[in-house]
Amino acid sequence: MSNLLDKQQHYLASVLHTENMHLKKLHSIVHDAMKEEELIVKNLMQKRPEALTTGQRIADKVATFGGSWAFIITFCVILVCWIVVNIILASKAFDPYPFILLNLILSCIAALQAPVIMMSQNRQEEKDRQRAENDYMVNLKAEIEIRNLHQKINLLMEEQFQTLIDIQRYQVELLEEIAGWKK
Repeated sequence: MSNLLDKQQHYLASVLHTENMHLKKLHSIVHDAMKEEELIVKNLMQKRPEALTTGQRIADKVATFGGSWAFIITFCVILVCWIVVNIILASKAFDPYPFILLNLILSCIAALQAPVIMMSQNRQEEKDRQRAENDYMVNLKAEIEIRNLHQKINLLMEEQFQTLIDIQRYQVELLEEIAGWKK
């Protein structure tokens, strides 16, 4: 009977040791994966310093102001004031109706503002492309990690299944020993 208890204790100790080793291995893998993920996130979150030319800075400021409500309201106020002043001055107006000078100024503003805004949009498109590339890299990393996790879970399930088979085999041996004692 003492021999049977020693076998049981030894077997349970080996099963617990095996499970402990599996948990330590998984803990190590998860810890390493978290370190790697943290490094990727840090790299993506850091903004790269851009060396902008004077033209690029001006293009960004013009595009920012040209696409704002402040610009639209200011522009409308100036247009209305221009038209009202020239209507009130009538014969002494510096730009009488049909406001040819106003049309010329508006055409010049549009001709200059459009390419400047397009330059800014091209730079924004490059930033968007880099952001999309970073998103792709993060998604690719996540997909690889998910595949690795699937493999690890499958491995764990196989190991657990093998452990259960070993436990069942041991229980069958115990039952056979018990059945042999009763005879």
